[in-house]
Amino acid sequence: MTGVDLTTLYRGPLASCDYDCPYCPFAKRRDSPGQLRADRAALERFTGWAERQTEDRLSVLFTPWGEGLVRPWYRRALVALSHQPHIRRVAIQTNLSCRTDWLAEADLATVALWCTYHPGQTPYQRFLAKTHRLTELGVRFSVGVVGLAAHLEHARRLREALPDQVYLWVNAAEGHTYDDEEADAWTELDPLFPYSRHPHRSAGLPCRTGASVISVDGGGSVRRCHFVRTELGNLYDGSYRAALAPRPCPLDTCDCHIGYVHLETLPLYDVFAGGVLERVPAALPATGTRPVPGR
Repeated sequence: MTGVDLTTLYRGPLASCDYDCPYCPFAKRRDSPGQLRADRAALERFTGWAERQTEDRLSVLFTPWGEGLVRPWYRRALVALSHQPHIRRVAIQTNLSCRTDWLAEADLATVALWCTYHPGQTPYQRFLAKTHRLTELGVRFSVGVVGLAAHLEHARRLREALPDQVYLWVNAAEGHTYDDEEADAWTELDPLFPYSRHPHRSAGLPCRTGASVISVDGGGSVRRCHFVRTELGNLYDGSYRAALAPRPCPLDTCDCHIGYVHLETLPLYDVFAGGVLERVPAALPATGTRPVPGR
């Protein structure tokens, strides 16, 4: 099989983060020097593989458990991959605690950032200044928050300060049930919040993962997505290629954006056309609109 269109979600061994968010199991976790060396080697191996896939059309999203951009090897990987003509998009999820000027070395038509603001972990003005710098550089990015009640006023303040063209998304807090009044408040900020409010029924439904979307770990094991543990093969020996095929979801529900965005029963590939990996809609939704997601 040659010439495939493939989206790859890469998650290596990195599990350390410089923030202490109470809702995250990796808060203030430290990787040992040996773990960091292993993560760097795994990432460089993956980057080399991606650079060699010149017959394919690749999109890459880095989804580290920890914070990647404080590590120079992640910054180098984004810059290097952004200049590859067969790579359509390279993006990373980040808390934006890193410096930003390195992005001037990247191809800004290809690189993008999915940024999360964590109130209480970084001064508001510092985070806002970094978003302004991204805008000045011409970087494509989205910004979001976790939908906890304590974050609502912070999110409103941020929405007011961000340029109109920057999408502010809201993730439903894990394990939290929203009554209609709470949900309405978050939907005022992010009209697409209803897609995040409830887990999506997915059992037996068609999903692009496993066909045009794969998940890869630091050892090269390929799975259909981060949430289904069945392996399809290995990236580096090419054994995964024969397993790429449409297949229904084996799980009862999907409650994470990087999973359910690929469900074919949802319209999110149209909503985020051209910006699926960095969570940037094709057209910013009007405040107060209410999508009716399938559940």
